[in-house]
Amino acid sequence: MLIPQTRNVGLPMMNLLRFKGLPILQQLHIEEQLLRTSSENWCIINDGTSDPTIVMGVSGKPAELLEVESVLRDQVPVIRRFTGGGTVIVDCGTIFVTFICSKEAVPDLQPYPRPIMSWSSLLYGKVFQGIGDFHLRENDYVFGNHKFGGNAQSITKSRWIHHTSFLWDFEVRNMTYLKLPKRAPEYRSARGHLDFICCMKDYMTRSTFINKTVEATGTQFSLRSYPLEAIETGSDTEFYPSTRFLTDEELEAAAVAGR
Repeated sequence: MLIPQTRNVGLPMMNLLRFKGLPILQQLHIEEQLLRTSSENWCIINDGTSDPTIVMGVSGKPAELLEVESVLRDQVPVIRRFTGGGTVIVDCGTIFVTFICSKEAVPDLQPYPRPIMSWSSLLYGKVFQGIGDFHLRENDYVFGNHKFGGNAQSITKSRWIHHTSFLWDFEVRNMTYLKLPKRAPEYRSARGHLDFICCMKDYMTRSTFINKTVEATGTQFSLRSYPLEAIETGSDTEFYPSTRFLTDEELEAAAVAGR
């Protein structure tokens, strides 16, 4: 059953999926399926994920981005997702927000990476209005010059996805699994992970952030809550996701290559 949430006449419809602790691989499979097989607009909010997991972009190379031997020793799962962007380690302290839209959904928005990024920063500007020094810096959401939100995108012939991992909190030791990337934003200025990122918990509560995100989205779309079961039973299109875990063999080969 679809539950009406906001009815704003004249605004495009958007389905709202809200989860708490959904495993990140399952979330990414849902997102990829909705991008490839649905024609509707979607907002997905997942408040945390279960076990610490490394998520790499579609073209990421483990030997360049990960401390592979530590990852293998501690059995940290590594996912290669279907979108571009950088590498993150996510856990229960990460909040995920995703927008999947048809190219006509946002009036006058050109379906290219930079315009979509700019559109998203305006939406989140409403969420963080009066809180910290929020802005979009290169491809990151920052307070001042400290990153708390990383973005990734994929654009198809008729649709696009923009998804974000927000650092509400993080475990310091998890950052040791990530190398400093060779390609980094200029404003990072070669800072280490702990000098570069900050926690959103220092600025607002989880529930406030999620509620404000829904409110801000509701200014541009007419939202309706949508149950996961409707997705799982409602698609007649056979779908095989490309997002997957990397095997130990792949990581071991990367460890050898990185020596």
